[in-house]
Amino acid sequence: MMETAQQRDVLVVRDLLSAEGREAVAWERWVQPGREGVDIHTLYRTGQQAHAFLVRFGPGAHGDLHEHLDYEMMFVLDGELVNDNGDRYGVGDVIVEEPNSVHQVSSDSGCTLLVVREAPTRPVR
Repeated sequence: MMETAQQRDVLVVRDLLSAEGREAVAWERWVQPGREGVDIHTLYRTGQQAHAFLVRFGPGAHGDLHEHLDYEMMFVLDGELVNDNGDRYGVGDVIVEEPNSVHQVSSDSGCTLLVVREAPTRPVR
């Protein structure tokens, strides 16, 4: 069973590798132009720069087309993530996007990710 505890300035989110643990997260809809069917749970944010969060893509969901201003690391906790170049990433895969890289991700079946960004992204129109 998932438990979130915050004591002594420590946040603990338990059991993210189980479906039950992921369902217990306090998800919020990620509302942003070009993004559909995506939920987010912020773990931390340092001002407007670094940001760590959980992302849940529903079946058929997609993110926006964006450029990375710094590094981003994604860890696939469940399901499959699809990059717009056709690459597919499954459970246990770690993806590192470099600064200035541009991409759009989606999921046919749904997936959950742990994401750490060093800086925000910039939408590409």
